[in-house]
This record gives sequence, C-alpha cells and structure tokens, in this order.
Amino acid sequence: MSMDRSIGSLVTAPRIRIVEIDAFEREISLRLPFRFGAATLEKAPQAFLRVRVEDEEGKTAIGAAAEMMVPKWFDKNPALTPAQNVDQLRGSIRTAAAASLEASAPATLFAAAQLNQMETARRLPGNPLATGFGPSLIARGVLDAYCRLAGISFFDAVLASLRPAVSIAARHTIGLLDPITESEIVDHVDDGLPQSLEAVIARYGNRWFKIKLSGAIDADIDRLARIAAVLDRLPDYRVTFDGNEQFASADELAALLARIATMPRLARLRAAIAFIEQPFSRAITMETPLGDLAVQLPLLIDESDDGDAAFARARPLGYTGVSSKTCKGIYRSLMKAIRIKTAGVPGLFLSGEDLTCQAGLAVQQDLALVSLLGLSHVERNGHHYVAGMRGAPQAEKARFAAAHPDLYEQGRDGPLLSIRDGRIAIASLGAVGYASGALPDFEAMKSLS
Repeated sequence: MSMDRSIGSLVTAPRIRIVEIDAFEREISLRLPFRFGAATLEKAPQAFLRVRVEDEEGKTAIGAAAEMMVPKWFDKNPALTPAQNVDQLRGSIRTAAAASLEASAPATLFAAAQLNQMETARRLPGNPLATGFGPSLIARGVLDAYCRLAGISFFDAVLASLRPAVSIAARHTIGLLDPITESEIVDHVDDGLPQSLEAVIARYGNRWFKIKLSGAIDADIDRLARIAAVLDRLPDYRVTFDGNEQFASADELAALLARIATMPRLARLRAAIAFIEQPFSRAITMETPLGDLAVQLPLLIDESDDGDAAFARARPLGYTGVSSKTCKGIYRSLMKAIRIKTAGVPGLFLSGEDLTCQAGLAVQQDLALVSLLGLSHVERNGHHYVAGMRGAPQAEKARFAAAHPDLYEQGRDGPLLSIRDGRIAIASLGAVGYASGALPDFEAMKSLS
C-alpha cells in the first residue's frame, strides 16, 4: 500500500470534511455487577456514532464508533449522580458533533481531531476526561469512514508497512465484587459463562490479571490472599494492581505493600506485579511524589492522564507508565507511544486498559489500537461483565460474527469474545475500515437522548 493515502505521511496526509454526524445509544445491562473504586456498575448506555465524511473530490463514506458511557469514572465528584455523569458524556458528544459540523474547510484527520478536541474543551470547560469523550468518538468514526472511502485498513491508514498481530494476551479484570472461588458465588447467573476467578481461568486460560484494590488495607490483604490461592495453582502468571484513586496518600499504599511483603502466601503474587495503576485521586496525584514507591514497583497514571502534558508532569513524581484507552483519543495514544519511544529514557511504558469495551465496534477498535501500539497484553473486561453483543438485533450479531470469525465464538445468544489459552485472535481486524468488517444496526437504536 502506497503511503500517499496514509496518515503516517506528513506530506500527503488525506484531507476530509465531516458532513454528517448521528448519535445513538443502546442500554446495556451487565450480567455481573462490576465494582471499581467506590462505584458499582450494573447498567449503562453504550453510545454509537455514525459519521459521514467527504474527500476533496466530493466522494463520501460512512464510518462508526462506539463506547460505553460509564458513570463514576470520567468524573468521580460525589455531588453528581450516575445519571448526571452519563449526561455529561452525552453533552460532550453533542458539543463535539456541533463543533465538527461547523468546521467548513477540509482538514487532515489528525488536525480535525485536534481542533475538535480544543473547541469542545473551550465550549465545555471543566472535567477534561468527560469533555474529551465526544471528540474521541468522532475521531474514531471519522477514521473509520476515511478508511472505507479509501478502501484500506486502519493499519494501512496509520502506516502502510504495519500489519495487525495475530493475537494478544487478555488481562482479566478481577472486580471488587467478583467471587474468587465457586464456593463464594451467592447469586448464580445461568448463562453458561464463568462467574468466579476459578471458572474464568478454566474457560479462558488467562495468565494476565488486573486486580482492583479498595484502599482498605485489611480488606485488600484478605482478598489478595484468596486471589493468590487460586493464581498460585498456575505455573506462571502476571498481575497489575489498580487503585482507581482509592488511596489517600503514598504512605497508605506503602503500608499495603509492606504488609504484602511480610506474608509468605503472597510471595508469588508480589513477584508477579508488573505495575500499579492510579493509586491516588486525580486531585492529589500531581502533588504527591512517589518517593520509595517508585523504587519498589513501576507506577502508572490513568484517571490523571487527562491531557497531552499529563505524563510529562507525572514523570518527575516517579511515574513511568501511562495508559492507552480509546475513550481518551486514539491520536493521544499514538502520540504517547511516539514520545515514550523517542524519549531515550529506560523503563517508560504504555499499557492498554479497558473501559468495559463491548463486543462489536468498541472492543475491535480498541484491540486494533493496542496491537498497533505494539502492546503484548491488554486489560479486557467487557466480555466478563456483559454477555456478548447485549441488546443488538440478531442480524447485527450475525454480521459481526461472520466478518470476524477469529475474534468471536458462538454463545447461547450470539457471538462472544473468543479467548483461548489466555489470548485473543485479532488478525481479522485488518479488514477495510477501522477494525470492523461490519457496521451496527443504527435503526435499531434510539437517538442519543
């Protein structure tokens, strides 16, 4: 594929104009409650965008993007209800769409995304993660439309020499309410899918895990011991810890790690920790030096990664890692990867984290992004907390299953994300478009309220 149609070509990057944006949503009910930090998620709407772009020759094409509107992650202000959190994200979509359609001159995909991000932030000052939600969706939808217009894949569009990896390791999320063993299950869900950590490992063969922490040391130690008793049955495994902003100080996190170090039954678990994610609230993170914590383990920012300069601000504090999430913007992830690669600083890293990406567009576009970034594993949780393409018509499910037979397997009610030996097969994401050989049934959704 020649570079003349690639975003990666600085000289001949394509220029498009956004001519139409339609926003929809689909209510998603979780099969299991997902507790992270102080929030418990049982249902949330998934946003869908349909975007039409026009090139400089007047040709048009449609693209799409999707993302769960998860309350109590983008903005954890206790004064806001979950419904108000979701309305924040709807407002971001509406504002970003209006700003995009007002831009009359053709622009490169990257320039259009950057300008939209800045204009949306100007119109919606406040929480930058919530404000950036709409622009991130539009950027993905525009890229999908351009790829379909040009007849190329996401990988060709970014850099012609790239090809998707064959597979990637799935890092399984262990939520704060998740049963660890079969005996801990109180409310059995009869859908044929695993509930306990034991059953997850038996079905999917995971070797990478993400453990949510509560910040309550005694409760965390008890739960970690129960988790370790299961994981230690494996010949090898790796874990990451996610604080989700629950530790009030560096001393609190240090106290937890000190307790872990004194317990022989947690020795293998401690040795398996790859990094710790966002232990402190975003309100104090950038004023809290890590000190000795940074010597003990790599630490990563996630919720505090709210803008292009965030990682640069966090590094002098001792942080060496930053997350990639499509909800923050695909170009931001690409820029972070470039900066890490060119910084010449040993130990800096990028991780792939999940915001309950659902089967279909959301999980496919995120998997393609982390594959492009060269990551060897990615947190995946949507398939565990939601059964397949929940809420989608059967015809839509069938289209996605047929377009991506390596990615999905047939479940009781349609396609499920296929994880075998702890890995997800992703070769089919190299289809024309942004990682999807199918489009959702927009007519079966309701307009964004």
